[in-house]
Amino acid sequence: MNIGVDAQSIGMSNAVVSSTSDVNSTYWNPAGLLQLKDKQISLMHSNYFANIATYNFVAYATPIDDESALGFSMIRFGVDDILDTTQLIDDQGNINFDRINLFSTADYAFLFSYARRLKFKNLNYGVNLKIIRRIIGDFSSSWGFGMDFGIQFKT
Repeated sequence: MNIGVDAQSIGMSNAVVSSTSDVNSTYWNPAGLLQLKDKQISLMHSNYFANIATYNFVAYATPIDDESALGFSMIRFGVDDILDTTQLIDDQGNINFDRINLFSTADYAFLFSYARRLKFKNLNYGVNLKIIRRIIGDFSSSWGFGMDFGIQFKT
């Protein structure tokens, strides 16, 4: 979940927390959402580890008024079609390749973002609420929750 979400930011070695100003602010710094002039959508797809893993990002953000903005984003990092060989050998010790199944593992992050201007000139703040979900086939799953707080000061 720490890979990054847009080509420009990744190309800048992820050094964009203070300068982010578009829909991708839902990931980098929610205070940047206040730079939006209109609704925006962002989509990203990337393959990792010789196309074994996929990384997907989708985001939507919109200004509410001149003083606040909302955003939502979703990230998925997963590996699909993993061979499950836990049932390969039956109770009698015989190998049966028909008993091999496939499963997937994935991490999901859902981010709800809100940004607002402070009464101090050029100072903005933003908050992300995160829901994290990890699923490993039928074997395991877990939930996590988090919160980010960001500020930006424009000179």
